[in-house]
Amino acid sequence: MKKIIAFPFTILYYLLFGAMLVFFHPIQWICLRIFGYEAHKKSVDLLNFFLLRCLNVLGTRFHFENPYHIPLDQPCIIVANHQGTYDIPPMIWYLRHLHPKFISKKELGKGIPSISFNLRHGGSALIDRKNKVQAVQAIKDLTSYLNTHHRSVVIFPEGTRSRDGIPMRFATAGLTTLFEAMPSALIVPITINNSWKLNRWGGFPMDLGVRIHHKVHEPFFVKSAPVTDLITKVESVILQDFPEIRERRKTTSKT
Repeated sequence: MKKIIAFPFTILYYLLFGAMLVFFHPIQWICLRIFGYEAHKKSVDLLNFFLLRCLNVLGTRFHFENPYHIPLDQPCIIVANHQGTYDIPPMIWYLRHLHPKFISKKELGKGIPSISFNLRHGGSALIDRKNKVQAVQAIKDLTSYLNTHHRSVVIFPEGTRSRDGIPMRFATAGLTTLFEAMPSALIVPITINNSWKLNRWGGFPMDLGVRIHHKVHEPFFVKSAPVTDLITKVESVILQDFPEIRERRKTTSKT
């Protein structure tokens, strides 16, 4: 019954979602071309605020837990598990003071109103996953920009989203690259729960009444430990809210 009820609400959601992307596309262009970076950033912040409101149509609620004051006098590396596309708008909105940027596949840099424009012009890095030279150079350019302007990058070390909410083992290459290129950065670990449920039935219909929780853990500096120890620590911190993962890995290591 719930799935049947979800159909009309999902149609309404997609209409509103598409309308927001189309509406904010020219606004972003005007803000960037005429008023510069800060105006463009505010337009992106507002876009993501309204994308959250679109999700409210589905009964989706967001709880973003961040008890920590994160200073703005250094770049940040925001590390999170990844459950779906809808992990991102809350991070852009609730962490807007950190100016979060993303490392995205180049295919997302075209064809999507508002989103593609922001990825191309908002400071993020678009990488060709089949061209390692281009990908490495794009990330180097991004980290140089972040170090200079004290802004933030978001990385999902799993590499792809978890379709059942259970995190996969973190890949180390991306984290290692960022940690080595941003020695003065503050690492901000975030655990995301329940966003996968929005697409538990696929993209249509979407689930109703999902409660999405983002939990910011205590930040720590890159310079506080060797890179390999940092990777172990940040993965452990993020996965501490998934005890079934810890138990599964303990069992695997014993066999």
